[in-house]
Amino acid sequence: MHEMSLCESILQVLEQQAEAQHYHKVKTVWLEIGALAGVEAEALRFCFDIVMQGSLAEQACLEIIEIPGQAWCLPCADNVAVQQLYDLCPHCGSHQLQVNSGDQMRIKELEVE
Repeated sequence: MHEMSLCESILQVLEQQAEAQHYHKVKTVWLEIGALAGVEAEALRFCFDIVMQGSLAEQACLEIIEIPGQAWCLPCADNVAVQQLYDLCPHCGSHQLQVNSGDQMRIKELEVE
């Protein structure tokens, strides 16, 4: 379950930023997670609660913002929506797609004290 290591990395970022920006408690974490990022949102929520125990984000609320997958279709020369990696172009059926959005995960915003 790589969601556990993702949450541990999130905690590291929160601790580093708390030191740099002088806050002592995280109330809310907004994460953007792309549809193509390979992250299971419910598993991430479960791991988040476990990893944050005893930390500055122990009572933090996790808000997940889902970002749709987008890819550039070479034959169509257009951006198309994709649900998963290796989807076909919904317009022409081509395999020649280059993912350009929806494959990342990032901390978008924090509410802190």
